[in-house]
Amino acid sequence: MLDPTLRREDEPEILPGRKLAARVAGIYTAPSDHFVTRAVETLPLGFEGIGGDFHAGHTRRSGGREPWYPRGTEMRNERQLSIVAPDELAIVAGRMGLSEIKPEWIGANLLLDGVPMLSMLPSGTMLFFKGGVTIKIDGQNAPCRIAGRSIAEHAGMADHDAGSLMFPKAAKRLRGLVGWVEKPGAIFADEEVSVRVPEQWIYRA
Repeated sequence: MLDPTLRREDEPEILPGRKLAARVAGIYTAPSDHFVTRAVETLPLGFEGIGGDFHAGHTRRSGGREPWYPRGTEMRNERQLSIVAPDELAIVAGRMGLSEIKPEWIGANLLLDGVPMLSMLPSGTMLFFKGGVTIKIDGQNAPCRIAGRSIAEHAGMADHDAGSLMFPKAAKRLRGLVGWVEKPGAIFADEEVSVRVPEQWIYRA
């Protein structure tokens, strides 16, 4: 076995992987023509994501998040599911002067409770649901004006334009995560989830 103290001076510090426990506090799906979701009792998942959902599909078209491609380029769909946390939604609501922000308003599919700083989970994190589903995290879901306008409309804000501009700033690094289905099945409310965080390091070369 190698001596862990024998490291190059320029070698990055590596943080070991760890396991966390979470609970499904809500599940939601969206009709194929709009991103706003609605609560359901069961979330059936295939390799394409949620069948019939707004973000379902093995591939998707690139948009403003992928400036390296011409808009509309077909690419792999790593955004099959949107995952948010109740404590982070409460923080964003407070920053916007609102009593609440419901997951449905911003197109969330999963509300996960019990994970500190959910939005900061690194890419490659695996979510193992007790019923058998596995979801792999791609990364943070950047807040946008479209979701901000939806919040403004649903919350009854007097100025919808102001709300749409406020949300991207208030929700930076608090908007949750996007991921894709690695192992299909069905997710149920109150289901237990094992969150497996991979090794982490900062690449500085």
